[in-house]
Amino acid sequence: MSTSPVEANRQEHLSESEFRDRLRELPPSAKLVAKVLETDAPLSQGQLAEESLLPDRTVRYALNRLDESGLIGSRYSFKDARKQVYYLNT
Repeated sequence: MSTSPVEANRQEHLSESEFRDRLRELPPSAKLVAKVLETDAPLSQGQLAEESLLPDRTVRYALNRLDESGLIGSRYSFKDARKQVYYLNT
């Protein structure tokens, strides 16, 4: 199974300067979610909403934007396999 260039890019870790350049273009909610993940990753969407004080819908939007930019990765939670947890690609 081959991966597309976009998928391959999402799997690699970014340099600090490239990460910051990509983050600079995103909305404030995505920046806040990234900041929370910087200190407490990995976290689920619900945990991110709780920590950031943002509504679930806004967190979901921020996660989508961060994912599109290749700034975050996700995996299933070891504690609860029904949930995804998110982390930064730095």
